[in-house]
Amino acid sequence: MIHAVFFWLKPDLTAEQKLTFETELTHLLEIDYLAHGFVGKPAPTAHRPVTDHSFSYSLTLHFKSIEDHDYYQADCPKHKHFVDTCKTFWERVVIYDSSPIH
Repeated sequence: MIHAVFFWLKPDLTAEQKLTFETELTHLLEIDYLAHGFVGKPAPTAHRPVTDHSFSYSLTLHFKSIEDHDYYQADCPKHKHFVDTCKTFWERVVIYDSSPIH
């Protein structure tokens, strides 16, 4: 199961707030039941009508099961800490969850 999250940060954040966000976001990659994790910013790829470079950061978490994802959403202390610490930093969040077709 893939949990892909895109964040649009508020434009008036201080350098310290941006560093806090990035640090806390990166800590989510330390969750021990992840298969893989990735934190990124928009890549310097060509601008095309289908490519969205407008987000500030992305988080992609690959969970081994839907149960791991559900635990992450409801009970994971690291996730709760991230949201509590950083929720005032973003103006928009979009999440795409996907499961394998086979």
